[in-house]
Amino acid sequence: MKAAVVTELGAPLQILDIPVPRPGPGQVLVRMETSGLCHTDIHAAHGDWPVKPAPPFVPGHEGVGVIEELGEGVTARAAGERVAIAWLGSACGACRHCIGGWETLCEEQVNSGYSVDGTFAEYAVVAAAFATSVPDAVSSLDAAPLTCAGVTTYKAIKVARVAPAETVAVFGVGGLGHLALQYARIAGGFVVAVDVQDDKLAMARQLGADEVVNAATTDPVQAIQALGGADVAVALAASPQSFDQAYRSLRRGGRLVCVALPADGTMALPIFDMVLSGKSVIGSIVGTRNDLADVFALHAAGRTRVISVDRKLDEVNEAMADVLSGHVPARVVFRF
Repeated sequence: MKAAVVTELGAPLQILDIPVPRPGPGQVLVRMETSGLCHTDIHAAHGDWPVKPAPPFVPGHEGVGVIEELGEGVTARAAGERVAIAWLGSACGACRHCIGGWETLCEEQVNSGYSVDGTFAEYAVVAAAFATSVPDAVSSLDAAPLTCAGVTTYKAIKVARVAPAETVAVFGVGGLGHLALQYARIAGGFVVAVDVQDDKLAMARQLGADEVVNAATTDPVQAIQALGGADVAVALAASPQSFDQAYRSLRRGGRLVCVALPADGTMALPIFDMVLSGKSVIGSIVGTRNDLADVFALHAAGRTRVISVDRKLDEVNEAMADVLSGHVPARVVFRF
């Protein structure tokens, strides 16, 4: 099968012909139809984070395809079923996090495209219990970005406890941000979209943003504080400076939700201001299988819109360069 493989951290991916994997006990083999390109895949390929993946490996964790083969003991899935393969490839199911509804915090979790081969390939294997069914009303092209960008930002809005009429500032209107602002609106929030590119801010307007701020030409902190400050600020841009701006845009009692993972990211917080102003800082990882099912249900009901461009897997290195340069409006999706 054809696959995009990281053979060396920091080097361009290679398109190689590698064996089709075989599903082990409790696993299924999925013939991929689409796979989204997440910034995490770029971080993985570059070895940006403290815990680095071990080459050679296949990135990708926004995969959607059809089950072709069942591993031993699999009874809850069927050949021909369309499923999504997400970042959470599996979890132990027995720790306090798993049984408490926070399987994404499981210390024994396996991550698709990072600790095991992912979805930048014509076939992939995944634990059957963690292959989420995709509703017929959701296309494979849309389902791919929803599998990570969607479920990640849905979870961020959920943990932020956005209430109707609260102001939500979304810092970074790309693959994640264009969905985050839609979930904030579904929750009843008024949305301020912040980015450094006018075309992305125009997209944000089309998707329902109430206000937009170009941080390249306007101080977003001043602009948001002039509106009364943000009840919630969601940090989605891989820039430490934007995290600082997001925090300083909060009104008293506001909540900063940290989602993006800058390669060299550290953040200094003014303790005096945070304590006296009653502000909160929340780390939000990807959502659970239940969250992903919710994301698919909302999209099937017509509540969200996915903006993407489709590419061929052979163009993976060019696509990564386009994402890093900001030339992609929202999400790149590889079609197989």
